[in-house]
Amino acid sequence: MLTGKKVAVTGAILSGLAVAMGAFGAHALKDVLTPERLETYKTAVSYMAWHSLALFVVGFLLSKTKERLFRTAAITLLVGMLLFSGSLFALVSTDVPLFGAITPLGGVLFILSWILIALGAHRGLKE
Repeated sequence: MLTGKKVAVTGAILSGLAVAMGAFGAHALKDVLTPERLETYKTAVSYMAWHSLALFVVGFLLSKTKERLFRTAAITLLVGMLLFSGSLFALVSTDVPLFGAITPLGGVLFILSWILIALGAHRGLKE
């Protein structure tokens, strides 16, 4: 069962991982990657960081309300991060353009996540 506590802990762990990945990119990859690929890497880290933080907040909301839309939002955030940031990390690592074609699917899931969060807040939170 996907609980608020599990979602919040996962969001916090992924946020820390995003910081580590950002530091790794800034220090270990700056002389290895082309400027274009380094920018792609930064985009992956940035989206991972923002959506990990959103996942943490969704976990908190899940722990305070029984609104099922928050649970669905947590799933779409996780899958969105995997597809969006994961595909960009794979693209940077392998230079296989096919991975870039996967990225927009993650973006669509991010948009869906934010819609679900808005609807969940509207339905499940008190004034």
